[in-house]
Amino acid sequence: MDMNSSETWIVIVAIGIGSFLIRFSFVGLIGDRKLPDWVLRHLRYTPVAVIPGMVAPLVLWPPATGGEPDLARLLAAGAALTIGYVTKNVLASIFAGIGTLYLALYTLNILG
Repeated sequence: MDMNSSETWIVIVAIGIGSFLIRFSFVGLIGDRKLPDWVLRHLRYTPVAVIPGMVAPLVLWPPATGGEPDLARLLAAGAALTIGYVTKNVLASIFAGIGTLYLALYTLNILG
């Protein structure tokens, strides 16, 4: 699908306006009010839902491999999940995943 320059800018501006309105609905309209406890309870789970939502496509359909899952990324995801579950520490989980990914890519590159 070919898009010319004006169509591209229309899409960018529309997405920007939509993104602003979504954020403004929380910050601008109800930013100075106390939220109900049930809303605050649900908002605590937002990072827990967003981070896996961003990472899962990069593990299951990585652009680096043409969209095919590979052993190195699956091992890194498993290590990050395991360390995160055991330690309950986000940074430890991230560093375990990064370390495992680089080690697995290096090892599999030497063996393959």
